Amino acid sequence: MDPLEDVLTLLETRSHLSTSLVAGGRWALRFDAPQGVKFNAVRRGSCLLEVDGVDGPIPLAEGDCYLLARPRPFVLRSDPATTPVAAAPVFARAEGGVARAGPGDEVFLVGGRFSFGARAQELLLDRLPPVVHVPAGSPHAQTVRSALDLIDQELTRGEPAASLVAEHLAVVMLVHVLRLHLARDPHTASGWLAGLSDPVAAAALTALHRDPARPWTVAELAREAAVSRSTLAARFKAAVGQGPLEYLTHWRIELAARQLREGSATLAVIARSVGYGSESALSVAFKRVVGVTPGDYRRRPARQASPSVASPS
Repeated sequence: MDPLEDVLTLLETRSHLSTSLVAGGRWALRFDAPQGVKFNAVRRGSCLLEVDGVDGPIPLAEGDCYLLARPRPFVLRSDPATTPVAAAPVFARAEGGVARAGPGDEVFLVGGRFSFGARAQELLLDRLPPVVHVPAGSPHAQTVRSALDLIDQELTRGEPAASLVAEHLAVVMLVHVLRLHLARDPHTASGWLAGLSDPVAAAALTALHRDPARPWTVAELAREAAVSRSTLAARFKAAVGQGPLEYLTHWRIELAARQLREGSATLAVIARSVGYGSESALSVAFKRVVGVTPGDYRRRPARQASPSVASPS
């Protein structure tokens, strides 16, 4: 599997479309810290985005979109001088799925949020900067606009299951945004996500995610990446922050932990599925990474078990 797809699937990525915003004249709205990852796209006009803890306002033009990867309050406004009002009451008065701010309608934003499973913070969100801004004029941004156009079509035509289709399209948009971000600003990502921006590390990551149960060696991974073993080891370590076999161990434990949380498969079955020849081999690796045995992990309440797995760096 593609590593990005693999992690998003593991995290049970879901999208939730929200009320749109029409605004004009002088206006400013302050939003509480969102749950999950907030996204907005400017379909018409322009405005400013201010996020707590991020220096300076971010100008948003028609066609721009952004993700907020941290639960921080933020402000959308027409100009720096207007005093913001709470957004919640404005959106509570929305009609027909559209909230209105200010006396005009020059600005139109659509948006929503992405929710994830319990491992999202360590596996994905901590790998991203607080704000991922995709300007309309950036290379390949057309792919994001195309997804947004399809979302608009689904929501305006009112055909059966339109909301469900639109939410799936929003996940497609998320994948495109992350791809564009990695292509444009690879230095702002970390861990496995940063590794996707390095061709050598990405080839090895793809091989590991395609077949995590295979007894990989550094030599085999080097052949996948068409480089020497020393080159692979150095490039992978520099990009991902750990060696390829160490990464593989952590990813196998992530997969095993998900099975322990979600199913009733025996430890022997889980061990074979993630590349360990015996229950004892998995137990030793699991306890070394997580700090508890698989049995103890499975017996923990979900709210306690999920965050305890050490993530691939």
